[in-house]
Amino acid sequence: QVQLVESGGGLVQPGGSLRLSCAASGSIFSINDMGWYRQAPGKQRELVAHITSGGSTNYADSVKGRFTISRDNAKNTEYLQMNSLKPEDTAVYYCNAYIRHLGSGSYTTYWGQGTQVTVSS
Repeated sequence: QVQLVESGGGLVQPGGSLRLSCAASGSIFSINDMGWYRQAPGKQRELVAHITSGGSTNYADSVKGRFTISRDNAKNTEYLQMNSLKPEDTAVYYCNAYIRHLGSGSYTTYWGQGTQVTVSS
């Protein structure tokens, strides 16, 4: 009923930038919190950044000052601008969103399919 589709990953050199996008579509009444997570090989998935419906944000200490999360409520889309990328940022990045459905009014957390970000020279 609802899909999150990510785009924007790829290979970038250290110090470079990438912008990830995550578009939600389907039976959506409203979107509450949204976020970005990442999972590196052999590691647990970790929260990178989070944004509320009102625009309040919080970040993992490792990305503060380098990454910026934002959202366009009219487009049901969230973004992650990643600057000054480091090799340790290499991971699969996943978006998620806490969505209220049309009709039923129930809430579900949805995940994107993941997009690979590789930082290497």
